[in-house]
Amino acid sequence: MFIDSVVLTAEAGRGGHGSIAFRREKHVPKGGPSGGSGGKGGDIVVFCDPQAATLLDLRYRKQYKAKRGDHGSGEKKSGRGADDVIIRVPAGTLVYDDETGEQIADFTKAHQSKVVCRGGDGGRGNASFATPTIQAPRRAEDGYPGQSLRLRFELKVMADVGLVGRPNAGKSTLLSVVSAARPKVADYPFTTLKPHLGIVRAGEFESFVLADIPGLIEGAHLGKGLGHQFLRHIQRARVLVYLIDITEDDPKAVYQELRSELKEFDASLAGRPARIALTKADLMPDKSQQEERRALFDDPPHVISSVSGSGIPRWIRDVYEVQKALRLEQEQLDRELAEEDET
Repeated sequence: MFIDSVVLTAEAGRGGHGSIAFRREKHVPKGGPSGGSGGKGGDIVVFCDPQAATLLDLRYRKQYKAKRGDHGSGEKKSGRGADDVIIRVPAGTLVYDDETGEQIADFTKAHQSKVVCRGGDGGRGNASFATPTIQAPRRAEDGYPGQSLRLRFELKVMADVGLVGRPNAGKSTLLSVVSAARPKVADYPFTTLKPHLGIVRAGEFESFVLADIPGLIEGAHLGKGLGHQFLRHIQRARVLVYLIDITEDDPKAVYQELRSELKEFDASLAGRPARIALTKADLMPDKSQQEERRALFDDPPHVISSVSGSGIPRWIRDVYEVQKALRLEQEQLDRELAEEDET
C-alpha cells in the first residue's frame, strides 16, 4: 500500500520535578540543601530513514509521545533525561504544522533529522536556590511541559525525471521497459493508482530515476480523476517528459492541455525543463504520418515505441544528458552556497 499523506499528534516529554532535600550526615545536624534538578523530557525527532519508502508505518500510529524526565533527588542528584522518540520517514517527506500550515522540515537526503517537538526542561532542585541569605531554601521547581503539535506529513517522491500524460498514454509500459520497475499495465484508464519509481540505465555508471504518476485528465488540478492526489510527486523532478499517444487526433492540443493542468497546479512546473515523446509508434508505422505529427510541435518530439523499442535508446540518452546538466548545475550552486556560509 502506498501512503503519501499522514496527520498525527506528537507530544514531547515533560521535564522531571526538582527535589527538596537536605544533607543528613552523622556529624552535620543541619546540612545544607541537596535537592537535585529534574531530567529533561524526551524530544520528538523526525529522521530520514534510507530504508523507508512510504509513510505506511505512520498511518497506524496516530500519536507519538515521549516520556518525562526523572525527578531530581537528594545528594544533588539530577534526574535522568528521557529518551527521544524517533519518527522515521523516507526521503522526499515534508513536515507541516497541521494547524498553521507552516512548513517545519523538508527531508531531501537520507540520515537528515530534525527535532520537531522539544522536551521540557527539568525543574531546579532546592540546592539551586541557596544564597548567602537563604541557606536552607524549601523551594523547588516542577518540570516544564514539552512541546506538542499536530503534524502533517506529505511525501513527494524523489525522481530525476517525471512522466506526464493522459491515462493510457503508455507511461507504465515505458517505465517497465526501460527499468526494472513493474507497474500494473492494462488497456483501460487509471491502471496506475500510485506513483512508481524506476532506475533507468543510460550507459555504464550512468543512470537516472524515473517516476510514473497516474494519468491526468482535464481538471486534474481541481481534483478530477486521480491527478490531483499525485501531482505533487513530480514537483521535485528536474525534467518532465510529456508522453502523448501518437494516434491522438491532435497531439499538440493534448500537450497544451497537460501543460495547462500542471501550470494551474504549480506555476513553476510549466517552466520546468521538458521533453515531449510521441508514444505507441508501432500503431502508426507510416513514417510520413509520424513526421506530420512531429511537425505540429515547435520543438520536434521523440517518436518511440515501448513494444518495438524504436526510438527509446535515443530518448533515454537525451533525457539523461538534460537531467545530468541540471544536476551538476545544482550541485555547483550548493557548493557555492556552502562556501558563502563558511565565510
